[in-house]
Amino acid sequence: MDNTESDTCDIQISKGEDMKRIIAQHPCYSKDAQHKYGRIHLAVAPKCNIQCNYCDRKFDCVNESRPGVTSEVLSPQEALEKTKQVIKEYPFIKVVGVAGPGDPLANDETFETFRLIKEEFPDATLCLSTNGLVLPERLPEIIKAGVTTLTVTLNAIDPEIQAKVIGHISYHGKIYRGIEAAEIMVKNQLEGIRAAVDAGLVVKINTVLMPGINDKHVVEVAKKVHELGVFIMNVMPLICQAKFADMEPPSPAYRQEVQDSCEPYVQQMRHCRQCRSDAFGLIGKDLSQMSEERRNLIKLEMQKKDEDSGEE
Repeated sequence: MDNTESDTCDIQISKGEDMKRIIAQHPCYSKDAQHKYGRIHLAVAPKCNIQCNYCDRKFDCVNESRPGVTSEVLSPQEALEKTKQVIKEYPFIKVVGVAGPGDPLANDETFETFRLIKEEFPDATLCLSTNGLVLPERLPEIIKAGVTTLTVTLNAIDPEIQAKVIGHISYHGKIYRGIEAAEIMVKNQLEGIRAAVDAGLVVKINTVLMPGINDKHVVEVAKKVHELGVFIMNVMPLICQAKFADMEPPSPAYRQEVQDSCEPYVQQMRHCRQCRSDAFGLIGKDLSQMSEERRNLIKLEMQKKDEDSGEE
């Protein structure tokens, strides 16, 4: 098996057949996996180091399915116990991720959670989502934790555009705003993405499509992440809230048009459902928001699929 050594530390990420298996069982990275394998998001990371103009983490109800939403924040130990229970009930869940409700890299609990999960479930695929502000400096910890799939939200590579997206950042104990904040963020995001790819992680880019702000720029983001070696890109429609509450979201047709423009440069994820920070189950079938009766139906459905395919 080939191994690639990270430039940021002496920990190695295995590639080859192991990585093919990881991709094949990750519902976000493989469109075929979305109907067969599930994931669980552990909401252990409430703090965030940036304020995006489209982000509101204050509200939660059973009808909300969007990033930043969770019914409760868990401690690492509570996250482990929840994972034990969920995987016992739903063994088709192969991916354990931390995606918020804040930024995982702004919370040390993220790494304690991954340590506990890896000890209990050594074969689980560990996944992390981040805004990338401190990705370069925390990448060695990400690798040491056993994370193999990484999502970075990259809305612009032009600081002028990025400055319209973020209100402020909190970086090394100081608050930055405007173009200064945007320049720091874009620089760190691109540096971190390049280093993560070089270290052997499978990287997905999330880009929020915001009409009138970055929609004409998204293809430039696609070109850039292609240069960096990113595996897949997810162009997500804007959810109009917070400072962008009065904006118009992109139509499904316009989103598809933008995805089609990006496809020549980087593979497009077209089945995203913008999951909650505490979601578990299949994409589009969030068990955390279902009745017990509906959960049992999903369980029986997945058991039948396993039997038909000859899996245990």
